[in-house]
Amino acid sequence: MENFFASLSHFKELLSHHPMFAAGLLLMMGYLIGKLAAKIKLPEITGYIVAGLLVGESGTGIFPAQMNESFKIITEVALGLIALTIGAEFSAAKLKRIGRAAVVITVVQIFTTFFAVTGGLLLFGMEPPFALLLGAVATATAPAATVAVVQALRARGRFVDYLYSIVALDDAGCVILFSVVFAFTANLLGGVGAEVSGAVGVFHALLEVVFSILVGVVGGTLLHKMTKNKNGTNEILIVSLGVIFLMTAFSIVFHLSPLLTNMAAGSVLVNLSARNHRLFRILEPITPPLYALFFVIAGTELKLDVILRGDILLLGLVYILARGIGKYGGVWAGCAMSGIGKPIRENLGWCMLPQAGVAIGLVLLIQASPLMQGLSADQQALIHNLVNIVMLSVFVNELLGPPLSKMAIIRGNQMEGVR
Repeated sequence: MENFFASLSHFKELLSHHPMFAAGLLLMMGYLIGKLAAKIKLPEITGYIVAGLLVGESGTGIFPAQMNESFKIITEVALGLIALTIGAEFSAAKLKRIGRAAVVITVVQIFTTFFAVTGGLLLFGMEPPFALLLGAVATATAPAATVAVVQALRARGRFVDYLYSIVALDDAGCVILFSVVFAFTANLLGGVGAEVSGAVGVFHALLEVVFSILVGVVGGTLLHKMTKNKNGTNEILIVSLGVIFLMTAFSIVFHLSPLLTNMAAGSVLVNLSARNHRLFRILEPITPPLYALFFVIAGTELKLDVILRGDILLLGLVYILARGIGKYGGVWAGCAMSGIGKPIRENLGWCMLPQAGVAIGLVLLIQASPLMQGLSADQQALIHNLVNIVMLSVFVNELLGPPLSKMAIIRGNQMEGVR
């Protein structure tokens, strides 16, 4: 046994000498545990997170916490690509096709969820800036699990049309809300608060949002002009990644929102030319290993001893429950405001519960942001707690969300058919 622990210690030292050892280990562990999760009917993302938990400090400790700094670029690039893809949902043609009702439902459920989660956490003693951040993160919905259920059921009809429309818009709305809230709370936590009026904090936040979007517009336009006459896949891939890296780095260095910047760029691309959809298709093959690394790294952040603490477990359950109420209640209210009938109104909200990539990305973005350097040790510990609360929510909602979505889709289609 002594030899085993000595070998394990030596292996950890080997990993710390070169991040590529760690990257290979994370990818292989993510692949193996992800496949195992798929065999027992769980999302692969759950497997990736479990893999991270196993190699992280809460598991074997093979991947030490200090290695996360070396992998910060993976989180930043993955988030940039996720945001760019979300921005592509904002094509004028798609928004026109989706219609007013889906937009109303999306906006109502986003704000209902935000206020429900923020209010619930404040009620249970969380400090306002952190409650606001978690309220914004809670609005994200993971479409992958729901879409997989729809495809497995081969479901069609008005219910599925509304479902696809709302999940397409939801993450975009979440990123916009989070960017505003993060800019505002960053000012509060950074010292703008007691001495400066709230109006100034809001002005700083809005200014950050405007400049983030402007950088994205410039970057998206530049990428369009540089690739519109190119046909070589390799050329387009090199230029696209170059512009995405530059936009993301510029946003981080100048304390803007890399999420909003890349989302604006994605929106500009799809609206300037339908031909730009090929950029997203060309980028697609490089994303699986990047996303796998992203989620495994997120799993290493999970601290079981922290999650099982009474206060964190309580706040996690409040977050999960308040988010569920906000999602379901918001969709119900949005449907009622839009005059949508009972079959969709009573079932659609259940499909909004899954939560994964965007939520994890947002909370890791907080942790990786320059804001952390100016916080006290207690405030930094609270940020780490936010990560664990969101990870707990992802586990619970990725387990319960798909079965509830399946039930809702079947019921919604049946009720719609006999109405």
